[in-house]
Amino acid sequence: MLFPPELHGDEPNEDLPPDILADYQEARSILNLSPRGAAALLRLAIQTLCGHLGESGKNINSDIASLVKKGLSPVIQKSLDVVRVIGNEAVHPGTLDLKDDRDTASKLFRLVNLIAEQMISHPKHVHAMYEELPESKKNEIEKRDG
Repeated sequence: MLFPPELHGDEPNEDLPPDILADYQEARSILNLSPRGAAALLRLAIQTLCGHLGESGKNINSDIASLVKKGLSPVIQKSLDVVRVIGNEAVHPGTLDLKDDRDTASKLFRLVNLIAEQMISHPKHVHAMYEELPESKKNEIEKRDG
């Protein structure tokens, strides 16, 4: 069956922005046919996600360092560095690395979702719960933190 394409890899985080989601889903559709192509799309998705989170989106190393200062888990930072180094430091998002394989692409799927969970979904859920607090309690919190 050629259409719709069979999707592989982790389901995307529901809070991924549409442009990143499109690259993510395309990577899922080609994972079995071209793991290198899927990995390249996911590197692009990570770089685009960094831009969405307020970074330049031009240098993944400086973007990661800045995101760690903003609350990105150092564990995710280490994971990104492992994938970057395994994937050849010279490879830029959107380019193919001859060494990329299905395992590398699978790790990238997980990393995109982990970053989105920590930097988008978790804050969104906490904000929603906070907004449900009674106004008087929010005022007390604001006075305390004032």
